[in-house]
Amino acid sequence: MTDTKEPSLIQSLIPVIFLIVLLSVNVGMFGDNALDGSNQIVLLLSGAVAAVVAMRLGFKWDTLQKGIVKTISSAMGSILILLLIGSLAGSWMLSGVVPAMIYYGLQILNPTIFLFAACIVCSIVSIATGSSWTTAATVGIALIGIGKALGISEGIVAGAILSGAYFGDKMSPLSDTTNLAPAMAGTDLFTHIRYMAFTTVPSISIALVLFLIIGLTREVTIVATDTSEILMAISGTFHISGWLFMVPIVVVVLIVRKMPALPALMIGTLLAVAFAVVFQYDKVLEVGKSVAVNGMFLEYFVNNFPGFTYIFLGSVQSLFGDIAFITNNDMVNELLTSGGMAGMLNTIWLILSAMVFGGVMERAGFLKRIAASIMSLVTSTGSLVSSTVGTCIFFNVTASDQYLAIVVPGRMYADIYRDRGLAPENLSRSLEDSGTVTSVLVPWNTCGAYHSSVLSVSTMAYAPFCFFNLISPFMSMFFAFAGIKIRKLTQKAEPA
Repeated sequence: MTDTKEPSLIQSLIPVIFLIVLLSVNVGMFGDNALDGSNQIVLLLSGAVAAVVAMRLGFKWDTLQKGIVKTISSAMGSILILLLIGSLAGSWMLSGVVPAMIYYGLQILNPTIFLFAACIVCSIVSIATGSSWTTAATVGIALIGIGKALGISEGIVAGAILSGAYFGDKMSPLSDTTNLAPAMAGTDLFTHIRYMAFTTVPSISIALVLFLIIGLTREVTIVATDTSEILMAISGTFHISGWLFMVPIVVVVLIVRKMPALPALMIGTLLAVAFAVVFQYDKVLEVGKSVAVNGMFLEYFVNNFPGFTYIFLGSVQSLFGDIAFITNNDMVNELLTSGGMAGMLNTIWLILSAMVFGGVMERAGFLKRIAASIMSLVTSTGSLVSSTVGTCIFFNVTASDQYLAIVVPGRMYADIYRDRGLAPENLSRSLEDSGTVTSVLVPWNTCGAYHSSVLSVSTMAYAPFCFFNLISPFMSMFFAFAGIKIRKLTQKAEPA
C-alpha cells in the first residue's frame, strides 16, 4: 500500500477556498439559474482540485474513487426517496389531493395567521412522521400553493414550512438524525430528546412569534383578499372531495407505524393514482390524450382499449413527467403543475456532484485535518460547544450531507466532552442544533437541494426566513456560555 502524507491545514483548505470563490463567482453570474447545472460543475471542479492535492500527498486515484463511491452510496437512500417524491407529487396533483388541500386551506387559513399556522401544522406532521422531507413534500407543497394564492412571498412561506418541519424532525423519536446523534455521542434516544428540548422549544417559540409578527404587520394584497376566483377555478377543474385526504392520511399512518419511507411513499403514490381514476377520470384521460403519439401499437390499443390506454398514459405521465392543468386563472395555472420524477433529476445531479467533492475531501483526510485545527481553539465549555456547532456547519457546507455533519463531528468530539466531564447529551444536542437544522440552508447540501426542488423555492429565497434553523445554533451556544442546562458526568449518568 502506498505511503501517504498527512495533509497540512493549508493543503486541506485549498479545495474549500477554490469551492467558495468559484461558487461566489458562479452565483453572481448565473443568479437563480446557478442550480441548473453551473453549481454542479463547480463542485466537480472543486473535487478535481481536491484530488490533485491528494495525489500530490501520495493518494492513488483508485483510493479516492473508492471514497467517492462510498460517499455516493451513503446518499442513495436520499436519491431513491427523491425520485419517489417526484412521483408522489405528480400523482397527488393528478388525483386532486394537492388541489383539495389548497381549496380547503384557502377557506380555513386566515392570511394574518397563515405563517404561524403553517409552522405549527408542519411541526405536528413532522413529529408524527419523523421526516422533514416527507412533511415538505406533502403538506409543504400544499401550503406553498395556499400561500401563493394568499399573496404571501414563497420564500417566507417556505421558511415557515421548514422551520416547523425541522423542529418536528429534531423532536421525533422516529427521525433518523434524532437517532443518529445520540448514537454518535454515546447517550440514549429519549435522554437526548428531553435534553434537546431545553434549546429547541425556545428556538421554535421565537420563530413562531416572528411569523406571527410578520402576519400581523404585512399588508394584505388584493390577491389575498379575493380568493373566490381561485376557488372557482380549482373546483371547476377538479372534483374536490374530503375523501381525497385519505391518501395523505394513509401515508402519515404508515410512517407513524414505522413503515420505511420508500414503501410508504410508493403506497401513497399508487393509492393516489387509484383515487385519480375514481375522482378525476376526465383529467386522467385528458393528460393521457395530450401525451399520446402516433404509432402502430398505440393505434391498436386506442382502437381496442381506449379507456385503459389513456388511463395508463395519463397515470404514468404524472409519475415521471410534466403535467399541467389550464384554467382561466393564471395564478391557479402556476399551482396546478408538476414535474414528476424527471423534475427531481437536476437535484439528483447536484447531490451526486456534491458527493464527489465530499468523498475526495473525506478520503484524503482534509475534512478531519480542518476540524482538528478548530479543536486547538477550545478553552471552555462555551468554546467547545461553539466549536462543535462550527464544525457541523462546516461539514454541511463542505461535505454537503447532514449525516456526515453529525457522524464525523460526533466521533471527533465524543472523547473530548467526556474528558471535560460533560455528559454525552451535551454533545448530541449540539450536533442536532447545528448539523441537522443548518443543512437545509446550504444550496448544494442534499437537504438544501431537496427542499429547494420539492418546494420550487430557491434556497437563498427561503433561508433568511428559516428562523428556527437560524436561531437553533445560537441558542445552543448561548446555553453553553451561560452555563444553562449543561449536564456534568456522574457515575450514574456516565455511559458504558
